[in-house]
Amino acid sequence: MAADSLSRVFSALADPTRRDMVARLAAGDATVNELADPYDVTVQAVSKHLKVLEDAGLVSRSREAQRRPVHLEAEVFDLMTRWIERYRREAEERYRRLDDVLRSMPDDVEPTPPTESGAST
Repeated sequence: MAADSLSRVFSALADPTRRDMVARLAAGDATVNELADPYDVTVQAVSKHLKVLEDAGLVSRSREAQRRPVHLEAEVFDLMTRWIERYRREAEERYRRLDDVLRSMPDDVEPTPPTESGAST
C-alpha cells in the first residue's frame, strides 16, 4: 500500500461516524439506508461518508438486484496492521534495550539529589 493510500485510510478512519460505520460493517454488509438508520443525518450525508471510505479502499458497493450493499474490505486492515506492527516492534526493541541497561545498573547506588541552579554554597 502506498503512503498516500495509507494516509487516506487513516484520514477516513479519523472521523468517529466513519469508524462506527466500519465497525457495523464488520458484522456484515448493509445498505446505505441501514447504515443511515441510527444517525440523525440524511442518507446523502451517509453516502458522502461512504464515498470517503470507498476512496480509501475500506468499503465497496455492489449491485444485488435493487439492493446495493456496502461491503467492508478487510484486507485493507491487514495492510494497516503490518504497517503499525513494524513500528510497534521497533518500540518494543527500544524498551528491551532500556530494560537491559537498567538491569545492568547496580541496585545499591543512592540517587544523587538534584542541585538548585544558582544556589550559593
